[in-house]
Amino acid sequence: MTIGQEVIGLNLNFERLKKRIEAAGKQTTADLVIKNGRIIDVFNGEILLGDVAITDGFIVGIGEYEGNHIIDAADRYICPSFIDGHVHIESSMVTPSEYAKVVLPHGVTTVITDPHEIANVSGKEGIEFIIQDSEDIPLDVLLMLPSCVPATPFENSGATLTAQDLEPFFEHRRVLGLAEVMDYPSLHQAKKEMLDKLLTTWKHRSHIDGHLAGLDQTAINTYRAAGISTDHECTTAAEALERLRRGMYVLILEGSAAKNLSALIPVINEQNARRCLFCTDDKHLDDLVENGSIDHNVRLAIQKGIQPIVAIQMASLNAAECYGLSTKGAIAPGYEADFLLLDDLNALTISEVYKGGKLVAKDGIYIGKPMEKETPSPELMETIHTKAISIKDLEIPISDSRKANIIEIVPNQLITKKRLEEVHCEDGHFQPEVSKDLLKLLVIERHKKTGNIGRGIVKGFGLKDGAIATTIAHDSHNIVAAGTNDTDLLKAIHTLQDMNGGLVLVQGGNAVSALSLPIGGLMSTQDYQRIYTELMNMKSRLSDIGFKGSFNPFLTLSFLTLPVIPHLKLTDLGLFDVDTFQHIDV
Repeated sequence: MTIGQEVIGLNLNFERLKKRIEAAGKQTTADLVIKNGRIIDVFNGEILLGDVAITDGFIVGIGEYEGNHIIDAADRYICPSFIDGHVHIESSMVTPSEYAKVVLPHGVTTVITDPHEIANVSGKEGIEFIIQDSEDIPLDVLLMLPSCVPATPFENSGATLTAQDLEPFFEHRRVLGLAEVMDYPSLHQAKKEMLDKLLTTWKHRSHIDGHLAGLDQTAINTYRAAGISTDHECTTAAEALERLRRGMYVLILEGSAAKNLSALIPVINEQNARRCLFCTDDKHLDDLVENGSIDHNVRLAIQKGIQPIVAIQMASLNAAECYGLSTKGAIAPGYEADFLLLDDLNALTISEVYKGGKLVAKDGIYIGKPMEKETPSPELMETIHTKAISIKDLEIPISDSRKANIIEIVPNQLITKKRLEEVHCEDGHFQPEVSKDLLKLLVIERHKKTGNIGRGIVKGFGLKDGAIATTIAHDSHNIVAAGTNDTDLLKAIHTLQDMNGGLVLVQGGNAVSALSLPIGGLMSTQDYQRIYTELMNMKSRLSDIGFKGSFNPFLTLSFLTLPVIPHLKLTDLGLFDVDTFQHIDV
């Protein structure tokens, strides 16, 4: 049995196999037949004419068929549905069962998710919540187990997961392998803890994801020698080409914070397109609702000159083959009846979405079955554990030279720049200077009451007043806050403590907009429509504190704490130089 059949739980037995064979051979009538459609052939890059016969949720034939039920495609395109090759569902701020309602209308019926966000907060219990909440829903949520909890030894998270902790999860049918190996120093040094995870994965599965942000050719060789076959962190076509040359799959990332598709499209040609696929990685709910998921990647690729069928192939068959999903990704006999009806091929206008031959979304609206939500445990709902914090704790001492290392954000990218600038001080302490766009940045440990506070200076937000803060702080998810003054910063921190995590915007000492995310400080218990409305309210209030940027400031803030993405980041232990993998003084 292939991993593709194993993870989707087909339970293929004699009777079901007999039923499919008889329908394919026209000995019995198919359950469902689609007529008058134009079939997108992702194997040959062609458009075919013919009926599509479906029985038992699987495509059993293309040709001339009769069915118990008929769908008239009315000259629309019959397209394989889409697969997101790498996503953290938690970044949508809703649970998997709510997330399904958002992405299914966008043609995504399968996601490869890495639950390392909730795992960094709540360990094994967090992974179990994601598994349970995604059971028996019309979205196939396949998992890659978190490889780096904590992400690095240079910060404090809420949990530590060893190979022994991860191994029992491989028994679950929807677990595919090991997620992004982002701790390159541990891999390069062949540390036992990392190799144990790789070997445990190879014992049960064969898929291991990479994370090669800013790394050189030696690192690519190291990852490949370790059996790691994918990377989703390329930011230039040259980087993508080096990975493709060494036999890796390149996942082209277009999310909310990182938007790499335009830069990577030039690398794609007739010879290597089959080694490329799409992912969203981290995408906020408002972005998903307004712009879409993998369908957005496909549209953008077409706009950038990729042939529509090639772009669709990347979003379906390529992703399926990358992860060994042998029954997904095509309109052909033996494949699951997960498909879309498109009104327009170039514009990728999706009119209907089918999962297993059943209509689940129409004209952008989920119309499938109701989904039951998993009830989070009290431990998952109470994850903010900090010591008392005062304004005095927020001070940043600066030497007499008044020169400071500064994190400069790069809009719509995860990388940052490292700058050295003279800053304004009073009584030997840094003072934010809005005229130079220099704000105070803080990371407060929130898992184990260590009292750790990382202090830094950030440039690029453009705020003129107030402060913003969140408990979404990749990947250890401590409290991160940026602001123009200590009073508003302290209020933002206290507000997050009081509401068990989320997002908050403070001005004049008051929390003028707040979104509660009590599940691990990452996800809401509410339906996605309500969360979307609250996000829109928060976005409208950003202009009150001077934000005019073309990027999501909360999402950008949440990645300033990730010490595996170049060049300068901030953890609860202080300012971190990613290039040298060590903490440095402000």
